[in-house]
Amino acid sequence: MRDLPNDPGLEPTRRVSPRGPFVGAEPPREAPERWAEHARLDRVVRDLSNAFGFQRWWPARTPFEVIVGAILTQNTAWTNVEKALARLGELGELTPGRILATDQDVLRRALVPSGYFNAKTKKLRAISEWYLAVGGLAALRERELRPLREELLEVHGVGPETADSILCYAAGRRTCVVDAYTRRLLARHGFVAADVGYEAVRKWLEERLVDDQFVYEEFHALVVRVGYGHCKPSPACESCPAATPTVLAARRRER
Repeated sequence: MRDLPNDPGLEPTRRVSPRGPFVGAEPPREAPERWAEHARLDRVVRDLSNAFGFQRWWPARTPFEVIVGAILTQNTAWTNVEKALARLGELGELTPGRILATDQDVLRRALVPSGYFNAKTKKLRAISEWYLAVGGLAALRERELRPLREELLEVHGVGPETADSILCYAAGRRTCVVDAYTRRLLARHGFVAADVGYEAVRKWLEERLVDDQFVYEEFHALVVRVGYGHCKPSPACESCPAATPTVLAARRRER
């Protein structure tokens, strides 16, 4: 399988932050006037943005690298993904054609840092085949979102969080990414029940966040940021910039 140098999904991003290149919406000069139509949710996101600044996500050199990263980050920390991406880079330009042309044993060895490397080898090959068959980035950007998402969910190794990460960040589509941090943050602030399902959380957010691509992307990036530093299984609410008196009181009752 040959590489496709003219595929727009393989063009390098022109967006660079102090942390490196990123694929996603260009941050505005100032924070949005509103993040959400829901007053309490808007306050939470605003507090996070004021504390952490614009996140400039997803860290990647190309949209296709976002897709690879979305697969590799399953069940592992991003630092391990970065190691695997560096090893893949040593094999040549990161393209779907390159992945499919690479000997599977070589590919497995490159993916060792990301964990579950046998499974992720199969997943990367599956998403690469689908990406080429569907028509690359142009199809991801232009096709009707709902049937495209349903088709993407049929690809081996692609669950809802991975699909929405690909569509939101690589393709610039308005679909909310929901992860464990999202559920935890929303539950601790009393927005949703702790055991609510993925699609219910996604629907809840999409009905309340401002309908803007940057807002969708930045919301998830901010949730990940606060999740890493504060909203863990054992939370550090006292130092969280989005903590409210209600959240702090609930935290004290848990002790």
